[in-house]
Amino acid sequence: MSTAIPSEAPGVRARRVLVAGVGNVLRGDDGFGPAVTEMLGDLPEGADVVETGIGGIALLQELMRGYDGLILIDAVERGADPGTVFLIEPEVDMGVHVPDIHLANPHRVLSMAKTMGVLPARVVIVGCQPLDVEEMCQGLSPPVQRALAPAVTRIQEIVDEWL
Repeated sequence: MSTAIPSEAPGVRARRVLVAGVGNVLRGDDGFGPAVTEMLGDLPEGADVVETGIGGIALLQELMRGYDGLILIDAVERGADPGTVFLIEPEVDMGVHVPDIHLANPHRVLSMAKTMGVLPARVVIVGCQPLDVEEMCQGLSPPVQRALAPAVTRIQEIVDEWL
């Protein structure tokens, strides 16, 4: 896992950080984000944790409340071994028209947030390589299940660093 943390202003502390788990708990390993949010314990004051499911509008509405940092948790296809945890600094372009915002994926939501001026200065994705996101089933595969604790630890470290 990479250790680089994006920072618009090194040394400047964030006041509010959003930790958002996205994914579909009915599609196996796509439920990684929601599973991680369930495991997050007490985070410092200024950190809010939400599970937004698969609809992009919920994440966008949360960002409209005003945050200095965003930690997005999601299953990500990177061609690695299942259960590999990644720290990704996304390149976010300005948004384009999305006909049905309820179906917007996380990348499109970040683009829309940037276009609307509500994308935080600091954004990082804590992602996990899934084994299977196609089957209709609840529960994570064993390698993704084992990735939960390391992901939680890394998120706690990032929040502590940013706040």
